[in-house]
Amino acid sequence: MSTAQNPALTLALTPEIRTELARVTHEAIEHYTQTIATMRVAPELSQTMLERLRSSIAAYSFNTPSEPLDAVRFAVEGLTTHHVHTPHPRYFGLFNPAPAQMGVVADALVAGFNPQMAAWSHSPFAAEIEVHLIRSFGEKFGYNPHKTDGIFTSGGAEANHTALLTALVSRYPQFAEEGLFGANMKPAIYVSAQAHHSFVKAARFCGLGTNAVRQISTDKNLKMNIAELRRNIEIDLIPLEMVPTMLVATAGTTSAGAIDPISELEAVAREYGMWFHVDAAWGGGAALVPELAPLLAGVEKADSITFDAHKFLSVPMAAGIYLTRHSAILQETCGIATAYMPLDAEGLDVTDPFVHSMQWSRRFIGLKVFLTLAVAGWDGYATTIRHQTAMGNLLRSDLQRAGWKIVNDTPLPVVCFVDETLPNGSEPEFLKAVVRNIVRGGEAWLSTTLLNGQTVLRACITHYGTQAEDVQALVRLLDAARKQQSPLM
Repeated sequence: MSTAQNPALTLALTPEIRTELARVTHEAIEHYTQTIATMRVAPELSQTMLERLRSSIAAYSFNTPSEPLDAVRFAVEGLTTHHVHTPHPRYFGLFNPAPAQMGVVADALVAGFNPQMAAWSHSPFAAEIEVHLIRSFGEKFGYNPHKTDGIFTSGGAEANHTALLTALVSRYPQFAEEGLFGANMKPAIYVSAQAHHSFVKAARFCGLGTNAVRQISTDKNLKMNIAELRRNIEIDLIPLEMVPTMLVATAGTTSAGAIDPISELEAVAREYGMWFHVDAAWGGGAALVPELAPLLAGVEKADSITFDAHKFLSVPMAAGIYLTRHSAILQETCGIATAYMPLDAEGLDVTDPFVHSMQWSRRFIGLKVFLTLAVAGWDGYATTIRHQTAMGNLLRSDLQRAGWKIVNDTPLPVVCFVDETLPNGSEPEFLKAVVRNIVRGGEAWLSTTLLNGQTVLRACITHYGTQAEDVQALVRLLDAARKQQSPLM
């Protein structure tokens, strides 16, 4: 019976088609994995390309069903051609690593089994896997695993948003029911000027507004300036119009990998009665490497921590984690009673994920972390992060030998630099032209960013497979682009 004759087969398809789809999909992923290093890192962008792309997509009017294999091949071709290949060993960009293969397998399993992650009773295995992971990561950050609570999130932005909500509920117990009207005050949030902008969005989404976020200037090493922090707090306290509510330390800033002075900031937070949060979305990977872990000294005293497994742990997008040492705060913040959620687990010592999360039904995020960690182990991850750190150090030394100046100071593998050998080598337009030249060439990908108002080049080791020859290739490309942009060379 054809799919047209049997409505159930419209979505389930036949066993034969499913088998063929699995084969074709597997072959496409395997071919991609084996050949990606030979591809352009970034697609060629032009108005002509855009028009052709839109035209090819518009051909799917959905009025006539497509053959399953044709649809899959269309997707594979589109992803191969029109995609920045973040899993490429010469992608030196944002924190978008190549996915660990166990994570790819896990995501396929999760898609097939489709566990419901709102009610514990609907998938005890999935729920308990995530609880086990939360406690295990909590222990790595220095928390008592028996008192650690947390939740998997859609990413670091949701984890940081959750942190703000828990800070508000902790400071204003009536906030969960009465909101800002019950608080009758204006909460202030203190972050570094280099902090992730997800806190600005979180303030908007919580109804505080952008002005509630106090962006504190940084010192010469791009770490939060504690003296400036104290001045801002005291100014806010004088008229008592703003109430210091949350202090955020960033452990590995997006632009430069700077790590704020966690212990000193924790002391300030306690002095003023603030919730202390550490955004370790990327830099938290240092906790898994004994020689790097001291960089996070004091993190164990944080009220909450953000960590993204889809960054340094190389699992597929997206796998954010919110951790807290306060075992009741998520229930106080997110807890809610319903008449329609299942009560099958009533009487058991368990928690339904939906009462600890902003989300309701969601994907089983934890499996890709669990399977990858189960196969690699803590030692495997430590070795991988060591390698990436070593490649970052190699990039610094090679750049300096080639006449580039390093302008950030971090042991983490993100390198910011300018060219001071040329009269215009540090000018924004010169540096942006260098990036355009390299990205359009397709052999590597890097970007520019702003550090204390200065445009700089930024290259980050995001791929666990990036090797010395990839680093050396980037330096050669930079030198060639520099010469092409300068009439003096």
